[in-house]
Formats: sequence, C-alpha cells, structure tokens
Amino acid sequence: MHLKNQSSKKPPLTARRSFVNTANSVTIIRLMLAPVLGWSITHGHWWLATFTMVAAITSDVLDGKLARNQGTASTFGGLFDHATDAIFVSTGAWALAAVGLINPWLWPVIGIAFLQYTLDSNSLRGHQLRTSKLGKYNGIGYYALVSTAIGYQTLLSTSLLGPAALPILQELGGASHNALRAVAWLLLASTLISMVDRLRHVIVHRLNAH
Repeated sequence: MHLKNQSSKKPPLTARRSFVNTANSVTIIRLMLAPVLGWSITHGHWWLATFTMVAAITSDVLDGKLARNQGTASTFGGLFDHATDAIFVSTGAWALAAVGLINPWLWPVIGIAFLQYTLDSNSLRGHQLRTSKLGKYNGIGYYALVSTAIGYQTLLSTSLLGPAALPILQELGGASHNALRAVAWLLLASTLISMVDRLRHVIVHRLNAH
C-alpha cells in the first residue's frame, strides 16, 4: 500500500495508531471465534461451526474496510489482522485433523509460515507486511478448505434435505473426504513452497546487500 497525502480521501497507513478502534474490535471478535470453531468441529456441532465461519469471514471483510474508511489503518492493525487469520484457520485445520478429515501437518505449518512471513517483513518493528501471490492464494485456500469441509459435514448432519437426499450425500462421502484430504495435502505443499521461496528471496537480498 502506498502512503498518501493527509488530504487524500484514504488516510495513510501509519505504524502507530490507537489499538482501540472499531476495525480492531471486529478483528478481536474473529480471534474469539477461533476456540468456538475448534470446539464445534471436534464435538460435531456442524451448524455452530457453519455460523462461526460465516461470522469470521464477515469480520475479515469488514475490518479492513472499516480501518480504511475510518482512517485507523496501521501496520500493527495489518499484523493483528493477519495473525488472527492464521490463528483462526490453523485452529480450523487442527480441528479437522482431530476428527480425521485432513492431515495433521497443515495446521502447524500454517503457524510456522506466518511466523516466517512476519519476521521476514520486519513487522514487529512497525514495517508493513510483504505479501506474495502464492501466500495470498494459500490464505484463501485455507479458508476455502475449512469452509468446504464444514459445509459438507453440515449437509450430512441436517435433516432439512429429507431422507431421500441423505443416501446420495453419504455415497459421495468417500469421494468428498478423499478430495478434502488431497486439497489439504496440496495446501501443505504450496505453503512449504511459499516458505522456501520467501527464504530464497531473503538470502538473495542479503547477498546482494553485501
């Protein structure tokens, strides 16, 4: 994001702003929803998990818009938003792994990737996070994976479709579970590739600096 003049309609991104603002409050709500998501998945409360995902995605859309529109965007706010996303999706991935729907390696790798992402961007010293296309797509993929798994399990657990539809869904269950597992493995691979690529850029940058 480019810094803009104070007279611009969109306020500049600053390193220091008050933590207490509407945008960060919305982000805090998403952070508080993470344990709710984990509990609802591991206990089979799929409707609660669905509502939790909808609320989290809504908050993810709103907090950035609120920060820009209200002039409260900051590097710390961006870091807090990304950290909350990492915690939320890794919690969802952990819970899905706990019930046997995906591999158990994706959720810790998401956390490690975010840590590398933060340190590489010098965000802890007030620098803006540096994103990459692959990292952005991975972030979308994490949400899509967790949302799809929850949505499918919700359909299986509901009685609104009628008894005639349930056998069809159950027949598709094996294929759907295999597809979820495959996507989770692909996301794990793409996350590792993104981490290696980011590390390569850091090494090249430091070598060129000397």
